[in-house]
Amino acid sequence: MTDRENANQQVMGIFQNADPVVVDIQPALEVIPGLHEDMILHAGPPISWERMCGPMQGAILGALVYEGRAKDLSEAHTLAASGKITFEPNHDHATVGPMAGVTSPAMPVWVIQDRTHGTQAFCNLNEGPGATLRYGANGPAVIQNLYWMRDTLAPRLRQVVLQAEGLPIFPLLRAALEMGDEAHSRNRAALSLLLQALLPSFLQSGLTTTAINEVYKFLIGRDYFFLNLTMAACKAAWLSAEAIPNASIITALARNGVEFGIRLQGQWFTAPSPVVNGHYFPEFTAQDANLDIGDSAITEASGLGGFASGGASAVTDFIGGTAQELMEANLQMYRITASESQHFKLPILNWRGTPTGIDVLKVVETGITPFVTTGIAHRQAGVGQVGAGRVRAPLECFEKAARSLA
Repeated sequence: MTDRENANQQVMGIFQNADPVVVDIQPALEVIPGLHEDMILHAGPPISWERMCGPMQGAILGALVYEGRAKDLSEAHTLAASGKITFEPNHDHATVGPMAGVTSPAMPVWVIQDRTHGTQAFCNLNEGPGATLRYGANGPAVIQNLYWMRDTLAPRLRQVVLQAEGLPIFPLLRAALEMGDEAHSRNRAALSLLLQALLPSFLQSGLTTTAINEVYKFLIGRDYFFLNLTMAACKAAWLSAEAIPNASIITALARNGVEFGIRLQGQWFTAPSPVVNGHYFPEFTAQDANLDIGDSAITEASGLGGFASGGASAVTDFIGGTAQELMEANLQMYRITASESQHFKLPILNWRGTPTGIDVLKVVETGITPFVTTGIAHRQAGVGQVGAGRVRAPLECFEKAARSLA
């Protein structure tokens, strides 16, 4: 066995044996390594304020108002451009975030621990659909919703999570795939399973009936609320693998709305972010769309999302395309991956494990790039989501990574 084959085997062993569980909810500043009061984390590879896209800048402006660092968006813009705030990728701090992915110090975050390897990863709480911070919206209603989540939702959920004493995420995801989710752009089954799994802990938590009703009222119908748990679980499962030298298997796909990045051995390799093949809300068109953005494609790196889409034909109602397109793309992903998942199975493929472990050398050799299901943000700050769709990762970042191995 060559050094590379041995390294790849180690990497896949780490992910295949991972057991990520929810253990807590805490303010980001108290748990995310390296985060400080003058720092805001964002999705995708590193990028300066001046180069950021509209939705990412919009989310950062909203976060500065939320943090009390600025009284309004104009003052927030002056502060963001002043150089007094440091901007760094979520991934460089064991963190992930959907779309713009903005994580600021006072935001409550999920704490996910891989019980097998002891690693921890973090992700903020999902706001739900519509005009939200993660899509670059930053109006008063967005900020008020974040305050309610911080002051009311997070403490109640934390009480329940502590009561549960550790909730494993991968078994819920496996069941969700069996029920028609692909765990990136369709999370309807996953959220239902989460609500079911947490109900006994809610009832034993000491929360009043009114308090429980308010939490459930917020969660029901906000299917994407589960996505943030999935992302953090996948991040925790891959973290130890980033320290393995000589490996050619990536541990994340991530986009900042300008560049598309992959992580190999903890290093970034980037290319221009692509245009999404979109399915737009009635009032929007492709002219309104920003380029692909978000950390959520770590799901594809983990055998979910586009890599499990053959079993989730109902997602076409949201992202467009056809069931045949999804199945063909799903099957194609087996040609660029190192293994089949021991965590996630597809009933439609006779319980075959989903394609897992994207190998940069196989991508370059075949020319086949990862298939990603995704949301679409408006290109201007302050607007929000305009649709959803499908996208292929750019080959260039894999070619760069392959050259680094050579």
